Amino acid sequence: MRSWCRPILRAGVHAPQRSALFRIRQYPIQPWTRTFAASQWRSAASMPMSDLERRISEIPLHRFRNFCIVAHVDHGKSTLSDRLLELTGTIAPGGNKQILDKLDVERERGITVKAQTCSMIYNHKGQDYLLHLVDTPGHVDFRAEVSRSYASCGGALLLVDASQGVQAQTVANFYLAFAQGLQLVPIINKVDLPSADPPRALEQMKDTLELDPAKAVLVSAKTGLNVEAILPTVIDQIPSPNGDHLKPLRLLLVDSWYSNYKGVILLVRIFDGQVKAGDNVTSFATGLRYVVGEVGIMYPHQTPQTVLRAGQVGYIHFSPGMKRSQEAKVGDTYTTVGAERQVEPLPGFEEPKAMVFVAAFPVDSNDYSHLEDSINQVTLNDRSVTLQKESSEALGAGWRLGFLGTLHCSVFEDRLRQEHGASIIITPPTVPFKVVWNNGKEETISNPADFPDQVTGPSGYSELQEPYVSATITLPEEYLGKVIELCEGNRGEQKELSFFTATQVILKYDLPLAQLVDDFFGKLKSVTKGYASLDYEEAEWRKSNIIKLQLLVNKEPVDAVARIVHYSQAERLGRQWVTKFKEHVDRQMFEVVIQATAGRRIVARETIKPFRKDVLSKLHASDVSRRRKLLEKQKEGRKKLRAVGNVSIDQKAFQGFLAK
Repeated sequence: MRSWCRPILRAGVHAPQRSALFRIRQYPIQPWTRTFAASQWRSAASMPMSDLERRISEIPLHRFRNFCIVAHVDHGKSTLSDRLLELTGTIAPGGNKQILDKLDVERERGITVKAQTCSMIYNHKGQDYLLHLVDTPGHVDFRAEVSRSYASCGGALLLVDASQGVQAQTVANFYLAFAQGLQLVPIINKVDLPSADPPRALEQMKDTLELDPAKAVLVSAKTGLNVEAILPTVIDQIPSPNGDHLKPLRLLLVDSWYSNYKGVILLVRIFDGQVKAGDNVTSFATGLRYVVGEVGIMYPHQTPQTVLRAGQVGYIHFSPGMKRSQEAKVGDTYTTVGAERQVEPLPGFEEPKAMVFVAAFPVDSNDYSHLEDSINQVTLNDRSVTLQKESSEALGAGWRLGFLGTLHCSVFEDRLRQEHGASIIITPPTVPFKVVWNNGKEETISNPADFPDQVTGPSGYSELQEPYVSATITLPEEYLGKVIELCEGNRGEQKELSFFTATQVILKYDLPLAQLVDDFFGKLKSVTKGYASLDYEEAEWRKSNIIKLQLLVNKEPVDAVARIVHYSQAERLGRQWVTKFKEHVDRQMFEVVIQATAGRRIVARETIKPFRKDVLSKLHASDVSRRRKLLEKQKEGRKKLRAVGNVSIDQKAFQGFLAK
């Protein structure tokens, strides 16, 4: 019985009164009805328009401006982006620094790895302008991100450090933007530094890039000095985007990333028409159809909107979501279903090619499935990584990963460790090579294990080729001799030497890619005390005398440690390898021989002596023949043990050898 009615019964309430009390507690029975929630896109469309969306809807197309910030590494792009977001009220002043750098590895290293976008509203002379900003990476390994960013922009802020001046990536970004017809606005940053020399930077811009110094804006992004002069200059000098919102939808897929809850999210630039939740769209590249689930802008985080119209840059995701990131082909054109014949697809982008390859293995073979999931998660947000499974007798099952450069590889490894807690062994980077067979066919090979043996006759090869790159180095004149010596020592071929100021030199070399990935940039920074900068691009394949360098342990090849090198370097590297590998291999009961082979020739050898029992310890005044007999017996026993014994090499030995 319920506790609230017990005192009433104890008080002696009569039955009729009790029934009346119980009637008071009864509630009227309502008829049961079932309500259906509207789908996500219908509920989003019926939501009241926010003040932000109302302001955007009142801005005409001719008051749109799409621009990006490009510069060399560490010239202050992300800091300047923060100041512009604060100036337009998009973020509160004094908050987190470099808000557009969203990855942990970006904040830790202080570099931008992935281009990030944000929309802003700026009031200029009493009128609202919709500005779309893209913060791009500065390192040459991420040039593909910069190239994609240009497709969504009508202009760019070319940022130059007042103390460093024009550097290699500044020149590369200038020519890339110039080729796409973008309007460039020169910005001189860090003018507050004691070492700043703005007149020198302006002179370099005029002489090297032929930009008008009078149009340059001198700022300090760190202190906010004169930053307010940038946006009026952007409005005056950068043109508004072209487009017509009355035409059929035509949008360009600029970038994509993966969400565990929404699937693949697309960053798009609307060229014509408009897109809203509930629209049926189709891809020109795949032919697949989707229903738009949500559209919005980055402000600076994902902010849903009712509609995206011509000239805007924003995000969309589908309902049901796109689950396979391979369907989102960057550079693809989308339009509404039924309008395919009325719309001309956009040119799109050239897919970046992997230039550096490494093999990756789990430290513990039991962690294989966890590491596989981690690699797949990271590659969902980094489409430029190529992935192929491979196995090694020494290290077990693993993958061969392709990257755009050595920094790209290092960032990928850091993301695996930080975001997923993965324990991984990475082999030294290698580059692809080309085999021209005797029958005329050509084959590009990225795995050193597939290097062919020289065979005479139609099944053999006629020549081997390796990739070269055109490297552009900017440096102070005082280090010119050391840099030329470094390039010549790395099999470089000088193409051009020019002075773009009295003290600054531009040096152009053709270098083998294999030498470039072997810490060439670190050596360059060392000989120039950090004052040199490097940019490179693919050049050509050249015939080369390359050979496979491999380690043998007791005449058995160690497949995890193999590399394609030039013949002139094989002996030096072979000596280094056997000396280093000897330090990490445990002594055995028999002799262990470590050899480095270049082709069929042994170029270096080290021997690990066995554990030795003193068989003469029990002999005191014995004859010499007795001593010799015992030693010979021990020697024969070791030969037999060596013939049947296997050298067990621990995983830690490979970790120690492959560590830098």
